[in-house]
Order: sequence, then structure tokens, then C-alpha cells
Amino acid sequence: MAEGWTRHLQHRAIEAYSAGISAHGLNRVAVRVMLEAGVDISAYRSKRVQELSHIAFDCIITVCDNANEQCPVFLGKARRLHAGFDDPVALAQSAKSDEEALEHYRRVRDEIRAFIEQLPEMLYGDADTKKEEDQTMDRLPVDTNPETIREQVRERYGAIAAGQGSSCCNASKTCCGSRTPDDLASQFGYVEGDLKTIPPGANLGLSCGNPTVLAELKPGEVLLDLGSGAGFDAFLAGPRVGAEGRVIGVDMTPDMVARARRNLETYSRRTGLDNIEFRLGEIEHLPVSDAVADVIISNCVINLSPDKPRAWREMFRVLKPGGRVAVSDLAIVQALPAAVKQEIDALIGCIAGAALVEDIFQMAFEAGFVDIRLEPRPGYVEAMCAANDALYETVAEALPAGAQLADYVVSLDVSATRP
Repeated sequence: MAEGWTRHLQHRAIEAYSAGISAHGLNRVAVRVMLEAGVDISAYRSKRVQELSHIAFDCIITVCDNANEQCPVFLGKARRLHAGFDDPVALAQSAKSDEEALEHYRRVRDEIRAFIEQLPEMLYGDADTKKEEDQTMDRLPVDTNPETIREQVRERYGAIAAGQGSSCCNASKTCCGSRTPDDLASQFGYVEGDLKTIPPGANLGLSCGNPTVLAELKPGEVLLDLGSGAGFDAFLAGPRVGAEGRVIGVDMTPDMVARARRNLETYSRRTGLDNIEFRLGEIEHLPVSDAVADVIISNCVINLSPDKPRAWREMFRVLKPGGRVAVSDLAIVQALPAAVKQEIDALIGCIAGAALVEDIFQMAFEAGFVDIRLEPRPGYVEAMCAANDALYETVAEALPAGAQLADYVVSLDVSATRP
């Protein structure tokens, strides 16, 4: 599909070839979806990279992480770019219907087109501004349409829930570098004894703080966990609110909700409690009645919302008078470079969508909250960098010379009260 789009859109500027580590034959589904878009690739031939090794290419573009790792060295001083597209073949294998499989192909087809449309600028643009960022960052632009953002987030986190990775940034990488999710959780004050009590697989290493401690939970309280994922914080909160209390987890990713629900039996067996439920829903449209919760927690989720002011208004709506918010989230202390803001992996990885610290205060204030307190936790970013996290290293490389990631990004504890 990449060769087809390049020849169709950029044939005057770029001579394109495509090949793989091995030849698998022409993919008929790819032919079909490309024809739907007006591009006929039926005459193309599947090729192995060895067939092209004699050509002195100006640029080599790898279009999946496996190719990026295994791509051989070509003649000449070819520039290397990487675009981390999902593999539609692998996605189609897990599809529940032929139409769902086709939708995976169509989405990847459209992402490739968006990439190819930008290709001349990336190859021939201002070298002083492009530099190494083109070679290290996935070049998939962030679509500003809220529904598109939600779908991108849902797909990536769905892949994590399905066991296709353990990363908020890319389903084929780990957000924890060489550390386990429990190792990372210990950086935020989670106690080893508590971590051993939660059901296996509930901790996916997606935290950026410890809201259950910040919330100072009491027995009998009703707690709402926004973006509950596989249930990590919900399962820790359950014993704290006790048999008279209740925990409601809300997540917009069906696979995450299903994974959390599967763990309920283990949680009940270990604790003797039946006080947790998980609901499918968006934090901007919570599936919860007015004035239900005593406390709301959220762990590295609100930054992913395309409509953060509405999310704060929803929190105010569902809290009881006197109820409180305890949120751990990523925030930025100064505007990120445009190159980082436009990277889809940086959005999924909770960086590109993060709000300025002062804007978070303003959103909570305008929603009606009082006693708003913001406490930066710079140790999170340091922990991720120390763990050799791939996303954080890549983002750091895109920053101005001499700048540190901690100069831009901080983990922020936010507490507030509904009057």
C-alpha cells in the first residue's frame, strides 16, 4: 500500500520501491481496499529486500517496528525514516468479522496516505528544523477530530488489554523499559504487599502517580475510577472502602473493561468482597448518575481526553456535595515543540495531549471546584528516563539542544473539592 500511494501521489518527485524481509505474495485484501480509494496495485509484485540491495537509495522508510529492527544496510548513505504503522494482517486475524478485518486495512491505508502526503516536506524540507526528528519519531499526524482521537486511543489501549504489548505509547513496546510494572509502581509509592494482593494482570504499568493514597479513602465511601483500565487502582481501592463501600471503574476500551471484569472473581476470592463493578463509557460522558460518588480518582488518563473541560464538568456532576477529586496525571510546564505535539505515539503515551499546569487549575476552577491543590511529582519523568523507556527517549531527542524532558513534562497530583 505504501508503494501504491507513493506512486499515485508523489510520482513526479519520488521513485518508490517496496520490499519485505520475505516475499509473501500480493495481499488481495490490500488490493481491494486500495482499489476502493482509486489506486490499483493489482499488478504489483511482492519482493524481498535482497532483490533491491544493489540500488543506492536516497531514503529507506521502514513501516513497522519489526522491519525497523531487521532492515539490512543498503548501498550508499541512505537516510533512514521510520513510520510505525499497525500491521493490518495481524489485526485482521483477530477480527470477529470480514467487515471488521476490512476496517483495519482501511484505517492503515488512510494512515499511510497521510504519511505519504507529507513525505516530500520530510525529505526535502528545511534541514535545520527536520534534523534527527524525522528519523526517530513516527510520522503519523495527530488528527484533531475528538472522535478520531478517542478511536486512536481506544485501539492502542485495546491492543495492550489483549496482551499485544504493555505500553501506553505503542502496543509493540514497553513503557517501563527494562522494569516490570510492579517496579514502576513502587516508584510512585505503591506498597509491595498491596501489589501482591491484586489479581494478576491488573497492573499494566500505565500509572504516573498513586491516586489511591492521595484520596485518603475511608470505609463506606463510593469511589469512581476514571479510565480504570484493567482495574489496578480499583482493586487496590476496594478493600479500603470495605464491604459498605463501593468502587465503580469506567473505561472507554471494551477490551480493558472485559479484562477487568474477568479479574473480579479472583478479587472476591482473595478479599471476600463484592464491591467493585466496571462500566464501559467515556470520561466526558460518564455512565453514572448525578451526585453518586464521594471521591473520584484517575491515573494518567485525563491527559488523553480530547475535551478536558467537559471531563472536569462531568466529575463535578457525579460527585456528592463535599466530594473530592484525587487525580494523578501528566502535565506540561511549558509548551512542547510542534514535532512532539504532532506525534500520535506521544499522544497515546500521555505527553502530547497533556495540558499546562495552570490550565488544569483553570479547568477545575471553571467546573466549580474549590480547594484546588496541584503538587508536581518530577520523579515520575526521572523514573521513566532511568528505565530507558523508548517513548521518553525519543521525545527527549526531539527537544531543543540542552533541554531535558523534565523541563517540559511533570507528573501532577491534583486534589479538589465539590462545595
